Amino acid sequence: MNTINAEDLVKEKHVVKVGNLAIGGRDLVVIAGPCAIESYDQLLQTATSIKRSGANILRGGAYKPRTSPYSFRGKGEEGLRILKEVKELTGLPVITEVMDARQIENIAEVADMLQIGSRNMQNFTLLTEVGKLKLPVLLKRGLAATIEEWLFAAEYILSEGNDKVVLCERGIRTFETYTRNTLDVVAIPAVKELSGLPVILDPSHGTGKRTLVSPAAMAGIAAGADGLIIEVHPNPEEALSDGPQSLDLEQFEQFMNRLDRVAETFGRSL
Repeated sequence: MNTINAEDLVKEKHVVKVGNLAIGGRDLVVIAGPCAIESYDQLLQTATSIKRSGANILRGGAYKPRTSPYSFRGKGEEGLRILKEVKELTGLPVITEVMDARQIENIAEVADMLQIGSRNMQNFTLLTEVGKLKLPVLLKRGLAATIEEWLFAAEYILSEGNDKVVLCERGIRTFETYTRNTLDVVAIPAVKELSGLPVILDPSHGTGKRTLVSPAAMAGIAAGADGLIIEVHPNPEEALSDGPQSLDLEQFEQFMNRLDRVAETFGRSL
Protein backbone atom coordinates (compact mmCIF):
# COMPACT_ATOMS: atom_id res chain seq x y z
CA MET A 1 0.00 0.00 0.00
CA ASN A 2 1.34 3.43 -0.95
CA THR A 3 1.77 5.48 2.23
CA ILE A 4 3.10 8.63 0.56
CA ASN A 5 0.85 11.60 1.18
CA ALA A 6 1.14 13.49 -2.10
CA GLU A 7 0.00 16.68 -0.39
CA ASP A 8 3.23 16.66 1.63
CA LEU A 9 5.45 16.64 -1.44
CA VAL A 10 6.60 19.46 -3.69
CA LYS A 11 4.80 18.83 -6.97
CA GLU A 12 5.63 21.75 -9.25
CA LYS A 13 8.20 20.96 -11.93
CA HIS A 14 11.69 22.09 -11.03
CA VAL A 15 14.46 22.90 -13.49
CA VAL A 16 17.67 23.20 -11.49
CA LYS A 17 20.37 25.53 -12.75
CA VAL A 18 24.03 24.64 -12.24
CA GLY A 19 25.94 27.54 -13.71
CA ASN A 20 24.59 27.90 -17.24
CA LEU A 21 23.25 24.34 -17.30
CA ALA A 22 19.65 23.36 -16.68
CA ILE A 23 18.82 19.95 -15.19
CA GLY A 24 15.26 18.89 -15.84
CA GLY A 25 14.76 20.47 -19.25
CA ARG A 26 15.10 18.96 -22.73
CA ASP A 27 18.88 18.68 -22.58
CA LEU A 28 20.50 15.77 -20.76
CA VAL A 29 23.26 16.66 -18.32
CA VAL A 30 26.25 14.36 -17.96
CA ILE A 31 28.35 14.50 -14.80
CA ALA A 32 31.63 12.60 -15.08
CA GLY A 33 34.93 12.12 -13.34
CA PRO A 34 36.75 9.98 -10.80
CA CYS A 35 35.20 8.69 -7.60
CA ALA A 36 38.08 10.21 -5.64
CA ILE A 37 40.58 12.95 -6.40
CA GLU A 38 43.98 11.26 -6.27
CA SER A 39 46.29 13.90 -7.75
CA TYR A 40 46.31 17.11 -9.75
CA ASP A 41 47.48 15.33 -12.92
CA GLN A 42 44.80 12.63 -12.59
CA LEU A 43 41.98 15.13 -12.23
CA LEU A 44 43.20 17.54 -14.92
CA GLN A 45 43.68 14.73 -17.44
CA THR A 46 40.23 13.39 -16.72
CA ALA A 47 38.55 16.80 -16.81
CA THR A 48 40.18 17.80 -20.10
CA SER A 49 39.16 14.54 -21.74
CA ILE A 50 35.55 14.38 -20.50
CA LYS A 51 34.97 17.99 -21.55
CA ARG A 52 36.21 17.17 -25.04
CA SER A 53 33.84 14.18 -25.10
CA GLY A 54 30.85 16.35 -24.15
CA ALA A 55 30.43 16.03 -20.38
CA ASN A 56 28.91 19.06 -18.65
CA ILE A 57 29.99 18.79 -15.00
CA LEU A 58 33.15 17.42 -13.38
CA ARG A 59 32.80 15.15 -10.36
CA GLY A 60 35.56 14.37 -7.93
CA GLY A 61 35.49 13.39 -4.29
CA ALA A 62 37.74 15.23 -1.85
CA TYR A 63 36.11 13.51 1.13
CA LYS A 64 35.02 9.89 0.68
CA PRO A 65 32.90 7.75 3.01
CA ARG A 66 34.31 4.21 2.91
CA THR A 67 33.10 1.00 4.47
CA SER A 68 36.58 0.31 5.84
CA PRO A 69 38.43 3.06 7.72
CA TYR A 70 41.63 1.69 6.20
CA SER A 71 40.56 2.37 2.61
CA PHE A 72 41.51 5.60 0.83
CA ARG A 73 39.16 8.27 2.18
CA GLY A 74 40.13 11.16 -0.02
CA LYS A 75 42.66 13.99 0.16
CA GLY A 76 40.42 16.38 2.07
CA GLU A 77 41.38 20.05 1.83
CA GLU A 78 44.18 19.27 -0.63
CA GLY A 79 41.57 17.60 -2.84
CA LEU A 80 39.41 20.72 -2.71
CA ARG A 81 42.40 22.84 -3.74
CA ILE A 82 43.03 20.55 -6.72
CA LEU A 83 39.36 20.64 -7.65
CA LYS A 84 39.35 24.44 -7.59
CA GLU A 85 42.45 24.69 -9.78
CA VAL A 86 41.11 22.23 -12.35
CA LYS A 87 37.75 24.01 -12.37
CA GLU A 88 39.47 27.32 -13.15
CA LEU A 89 41.60 25.77 -15.92
CA THR A 90 38.83 23.87 -17.70
CA GLY A 91 35.81 26.06 -17.04
CA LEU A 92 33.77 23.02 -16.01
CA PRO A 93 31.37 23.41 -13.08
CA VAL A 94 32.18 20.90 -10.33
CA ILE A 95 30.32 18.68 -7.89
CA THR A 96 31.78 17.06 -4.80
CA GLU A 97 30.42 15.20 -1.81
CA VAL A 98 29.80 16.78 1.57
CA MET A 99 29.75 14.31 4.46
CA ASP A 100 29.52 16.54 7.49
CA ALA A 101 27.89 19.89 8.24
CA ARG A 102 31.31 21.15 9.39
CA GLN A 103 32.66 20.73 5.83
CA ILE A 104 29.97 22.80 4.13
CA GLU A 105 31.63 26.20 4.34
CA ASN A 106 34.92 25.10 2.73
CA ILE A 107 33.25 22.93 0.10
CA ALA A 108 30.73 25.64 -0.83
CA GLU A 109 33.61 27.96 -1.73
CA VAL A 110 34.63 25.55 -4.52
CA ALA A 111 31.64 23.45 -5.57
CA ASP A 112 28.90 24.50 -7.97
CA MET A 113 26.78 21.61 -6.71
CA LEU A 114 26.87 19.61 -3.49
CA GLN A 115 26.44 15.85 -3.42
CA ILE A 116 24.77 14.08 -0.53
CA GLY A 117 25.87 10.46 -0.73
CA SER A 118 23.69 7.44 -0.13
CA ARG A 119 25.08 6.89 3.37
CA ASN A 120 24.00 10.40 4.38
CA MET A 121 20.58 10.45 2.75
CA GLN A 122 18.96 10.48 6.19
CA ASN A 123 21.54 12.63 7.94
CA PHE A 124 18.85 15.15 8.77
CA THR A 125 21.23 17.66 10.34
CA LEU A 126 23.28 17.72 7.14
CA LEU A 127 20.17 17.96 4.95
CA THR A 128 18.88 20.87 7.02
CA GLU A 129 22.17 22.76 6.73
CA VAL A 130 22.51 22.37 2.95
CA GLY A 131 18.86 23.43 2.74
CA LYS A 132 19.88 26.81 4.11
CA LEU A 133 22.24 27.36 1.16
CA LYS A 134 21.39 28.44 -2.36
CA LEU A 135 23.69 25.85 -3.96
CA PRO A 136 22.17 23.03 -6.03
CA VAL A 137 22.13 19.67 -4.26
CA LEU A 138 22.36 16.17 -5.72
CA LEU A 139 20.62 13.80 -3.30
CA LYS A 140 21.51 10.15 -3.80
CA ARG A 141 19.09 7.44 -2.76
CA GLY A 142 20.10 5.51 0.34
CA LEU A 143 21.47 1.97 0.18
CA ALA A 144 18.14 0.47 1.24
CA ALA A 145 15.83 3.49 1.15
CA THR A 146 12.28 3.31 -0.05
CA ILE A 147 11.06 5.88 -2.55
CA GLU A 148 9.04 7.46 0.25
CA GLU A 149 12.10 7.85 2.49
CA TRP A 150 14.10 9.29 -0.40
CA LEU A 151 11.46 11.88 -1.25
CA PHE A 152 11.00 12.99 2.33
CA ALA A 153 14.77 13.35 2.66
CA ALA A 154 14.54 15.78 -0.27
CA GLU A 155 11.77 17.61 1.56
CA TYR A 156 14.18 18.33 4.43
CA ILE A 157 16.25 20.40 1.98
CA LEU A 158 13.27 21.97 0.24
CA SER A 159 11.59 22.93 3.50
CA GLU A 160 14.59 25.08 4.43
CA GLY A 161 14.14 27.18 1.29
CA ASN A 162 16.57 25.50 -1.12
CA ASP A 163 14.53 24.33 -4.11
CA LYS A 164 17.59 23.38 -6.17
CA VAL A 165 17.34 19.66 -5.49
CA VAL A 166 18.14 16.90 -7.99
CA LEU A 167 17.46 13.27 -7.09
CA CYS A 168 19.90 10.51 -8.02
CA GLU A 169 18.94 6.85 -8.36
CA ARG A 170 22.11 4.82 -7.69
CA GLY A 171 20.79 1.35 -7.01
CA ILE A 172 19.63 -0.30 -3.81
CA ARG A 173 20.87 -3.29 -1.85
CA THR A 174 19.04 -6.57 -2.51
CA PHE A 175 19.83 -10.28 -2.32
CA GLU A 176 21.52 -10.14 -5.76
CA THR A 177 25.31 -10.32 -5.57
CA TYR A 178 26.40 -10.34 -9.22
CA THR A 179 26.03 -6.58 -9.44
CA ARG A 180 27.17 -4.15 -6.76
CA ASN A 181 23.58 -2.92 -6.30
CA THR A 182 20.23 -3.49 -7.97
CA LEU A 183 19.51 -0.55 -10.24
CA ASP A 184 15.89 0.50 -9.72
CA VAL A 185 15.15 2.03 -13.11
CA VAL A 186 11.40 2.17 -12.43
CA ALA A 187 12.13 4.60 -9.58
CA ILE A 188 12.88 7.27 -12.21
CA PRO A 189 9.34 7.58 -13.61
CA ALA A 190 7.92 6.87 -10.14
CA VAL A 191 9.55 9.86 -8.45
CA LYS A 192 8.77 12.04 -11.45
CA GLU A 193 5.14 11.08 -11.02
CA LEU A 194 5.23 11.84 -7.30
CA SER A 195 7.33 15.00 -7.33
CA GLY A 196 8.46 17.76 -9.64
CA LEU A 197 12.16 17.17 -9.01
CA PRO A 198 14.68 16.29 -11.75
CA VAL A 199 16.17 12.80 -11.58
CA ILE A 200 19.51 11.55 -12.79
CA LEU A 201 20.88 8.01 -12.87
CA ASP A 202 24.15 6.61 -11.54
CA PRO A 203 24.79 3.40 -13.53
CA SER A 204 28.33 3.15 -12.15
CA HIS A 205 27.25 2.46 -8.56
CA GLY A 206 24.05 0.86 -9.75
CA THR A 207 25.94 -1.97 -11.46
CA GLY A 208 29.51 -1.92 -10.15
CA LYS A 209 30.75 -3.28 -13.49
CA ARG A 210 32.04 -1.07 -16.29
CA THR A 211 30.64 -3.44 -18.96
CA LEU A 212 27.15 -2.80 -17.61
CA VAL A 213 27.40 0.97 -17.25
CA SER A 214 26.45 1.82 -20.84
CA PRO A 215 23.38 -0.45 -21.20
CA ALA A 216 22.12 0.61 -17.76
CA ALA A 217 22.57 4.27 -18.65
CA MET A 218 20.62 3.89 -21.89
CA ALA A 219 17.80 2.17 -20.01
CA GLY A 220 17.73 5.12 -17.62
CA ILE A 221 17.39 7.62 -20.45
CA ALA A 222 14.55 5.56 -21.90
CA ALA A 223 12.88 5.66 -18.47
CA GLY A 224 13.04 9.46 -18.40
CA ALA A 225 16.23 10.35 -16.54
CA ASP A 226 17.31 13.97 -16.92
CA GLY A 227 20.97 13.09 -16.84
CA LEU A 228 23.70 10.70 -15.77
CA ILE A 229 26.61 10.61 -13.36
CA ILE A 230 29.43 8.40 -14.63
CA GLU A 231 32.70 7.42 -12.98
CA VAL A 232 35.68 7.98 -15.27
CA HIS A 233 39.37 7.43 -14.52
CA PRO A 234 42.48 7.57 -16.75
CA ASN A 235 43.65 4.18 -15.44
CA PRO A 236 40.78 2.34 -13.74
CA GLU A 237 42.97 -0.63 -12.83
CA GLU A 238 45.10 1.68 -10.68
CA ALA A 239 42.23 3.70 -9.18
CA LEU A 240 42.24 4.06 -5.40
CA SER A 241 38.45 3.88 -5.35
CA ASP A 242 35.80 2.19 -7.53
CA GLY A 243 38.11 1.11 -10.35
CA PRO A 244 35.98 -1.87 -11.53
CA GLN A 245 33.02 0.39 -12.30
CA SER A 246 34.97 3.26 -13.87
CA LEU A 247 35.24 3.84 -17.60
CA ASP A 248 38.60 4.86 -19.00
CA LEU A 249 38.86 7.99 -21.15
CA GLU A 250 38.44 6.21 -24.49
CA GLN A 251 35.50 4.17 -23.23
CA PHE A 252 33.81 7.33 -22.01
CA GLU A 253 34.23 8.98 -25.41
CA GLN A 254 32.62 5.96 -27.07
CA PHE A 255 29.86 6.02 -24.46
CA MET A 256 29.06 9.67 -25.18
CA ASN A 257 28.86 9.00 -28.92
CA ARG A 258 26.31 6.26 -28.30
CA LEU A 259 24.41 8.35 -25.77
CA ASP A 260 23.96 11.13 -28.30
CA ARG A 261 22.13 8.77 -30.66
CA VAL A 262 19.97 7.26 -27.91
CA ALA A 263 19.04 10.66 -26.48
CA GLU A 264 17.74 11.80 -29.87
CA THR A 265 15.52 8.71 -30.06
CA PHE A 266 13.76 9.80 -26.87
CA GLY A 267 13.45 13.46 -27.76
CA ARG A 268 16.40 14.64 -25.68
CA SER A 269 19.68 16.25 -26.63
CA LEU A 270 23.18 16.62 -25.19
